[in-house]
Amino acid sequence: MFDKLEKKSLVEQLCERLEQQIRSGAWQVGMRIPKEADLMEQFGVSRNTLREAVRALVHVGLLSTRQGDGTFVVADSPLGPVLQKRLSSSSAIEILEVRHALDREAVVLACARRTEEQLVAMEHYAGLCEQHRAAEQIEQFVDVDMHLHQVIVEASGNALLVDLYQHLFERIQMSIMSTTEVSSDGDHTGHRNLIAAIRERNEAQAAAIVDDYIGHFKNILIDNKTDTVSNTTSSDTDSANLRLDQNHIEENHTS
Repeated sequence: MFDKLEKKSLVEQLCERLEQQIRSGAWQVGMRIPKEADLMEQFGVSRNTLREAVRALVHVGLLSTRQGDGTFVVADSPLGPVLQKRLSSSSAIEILEVRHALDREAVVLACARRTEEQLVAMEHYAGLCEQHRAAEQIEQFVDVDMHLHQVIVEASGNALLVDLYQHLFERIQMSIMSTTEVSSDGDHTGHRNLIAAIRERNEAQAAAIVDDYIGHFKNILIDNKTDTVSNTTSSDTDSANLRLDQNHIEENHTS
């Protein structure tokens, strides 16, 4: 049973109630929200108030209105659409640097707040990481590696940090994929040493391990980018030389 809204700041109150429906999972991403008449009765508001609140949630990226089909939930937090839009124009290096900041703070907090159950989950995913990497199953490796990092972030006990990491999920996953595909070094697979540091509550060691593997992957990306530029330059030079040779042959033929 829902309480009727107070008469003060109806639109703002209604926005909060509608957003709570989304955050609680009552309205899941992809779901069409109830009809206007039902929502008006449920919250005790007018049609204009309801439509204004819905427009506000559409504006922040939580809802999307489809002409003739209704209004649908497209995100579970206003943070998601904003971050995804910004990240779409970010480089792999920039995303890796943001991941560095999040991972580093997460492991430091996890050292103080982790539970035994979370340590068990970390070990489980670490084992799967090693199995998939040994079998050269890159996509499966990236998926379980991401789950491992999510457990570590959850062990931080910081709800905002967890929320940020979840909404960066797709781009962070892509950064893991890109560094994994160009790296043949398996020393950083599974993060057993990181889990050990978290288990021992050694904050300095855990932070140093994050610095090490992020720095390792960052160097790989930089080296790979340098090689790409070098190969492109070499290819352009070869093409230019070929054109000069062709022009020289044509001139001699004309003479």
